[in-house]
Amino acid sequence: MSSPLDQLSAGALDWLGGNLDRFDPYAPHSAGSPPHLRAKAVMELALLCHCAARLPDPSGDRLEGARALLRRLWEREDFPRLFEAHPGAVPSYPLAFAALAPAGTDDTAARGVLARLAPADLSPSGKPPLKRLEIRYYADKAGVRHGIEPYPDLATLSPLATLPAAAPPPAPAPPAPAPPAPAPLAAVPADTGPLTNAEGYSLTHAAFYLGDYGRTEPPLTGEQLARAGDLVHRMLEHCVGQERWDLAAELVITQFILGLEPLETSSGAAAVECLVRAQRPDGALPGRSAALRAPDSAPAGEFFRKAYHTTLVTALMGLVVLSGRPAWHRV
Repeated sequence: MSSPLDQLSAGALDWLGGNLDRFDPYAPHSAGSPPHLRAKAVMELALLCHCAARLPDPSGDRLEGARALLRRLWEREDFPRLFEAHPGAVPSYPLAFAALAPAGTDDTAARGVLARLAPADLSPSGKPPLKRLEIRYYADKAGVRHGIEPYPDLATLSPLATLPAAAPPPAPAPPAPAPPAPAPLAAVPADTGPLTNAEGYSLTHAAFYLGDYGRTEPPLTGEQLARAGDLVHRMLEHCVGQERWDLAAELVITQFILGLEPLETSSGAAAVECLVRAQRPDGALPGRSAALRAPDSAPAGEFFRKAYHTTLVTALMGLVVLSGRPAWHRV
């Protein structure tokens, strides 16, 4: 009998495979979406296929339709224009386009995209550490020369090493004078976790690039690994409590990259259970969180836009964790 994680991942992959027409940026129903968002969905699908292709069992036939779609798109010279129109896309999207090219595709479009990058795009100047790490990750995969510093240097500067291990306790408020009349009830403050949403995503993305989604040992010291692992554990507990599904899935992958066995940690196991509860019978995860979930009555296009990212990350989480560790981590 398959495990809950097997079923979770298989269901997510099946939903993605059944909605490939929604990923196609040239399908008639895609015309109303901003070009860079259509390109973003395709690039996420390409990353899933890239990671799956390196695993012992690359998802069987479940991603074959996705690979066929990507091969068609990567041979269209007009496809990169969808993300080139977005100012924040350079240099990450052009580098990722070249790095994630499906095997056997003509590289004419990729070479054209790379030729338009300026030397400043590939230098560290003016770029924060996480951006430099992203550029190096995709540039190395694409075989592009760059001036970004080595991974060990970037690891020390990354959110995995620099985010606070614990939030400082709030300072006590000074006593207030008694009001002349009963004060209105104060609003209940929003629940806060160890990190903000943005910090949580920066933590996971740093791990993805440094650990190549579980295929490479991250260049962190034992102390850094332990510190990052504790921070991920506490943030994951918070995400489970708040039902923040996509970040929970990313944090489970991060646990794996840091050398932990997510299903053997209380927070990782709880995250998988949370995602299993959220998954619909058709395999979709209906949004980034319970608060942002798409209603079952949502039109197909709206539902896809809200569901595809979390469903894709959940599928990736399953593939990474279930694949077992490469030789570098075997004792």
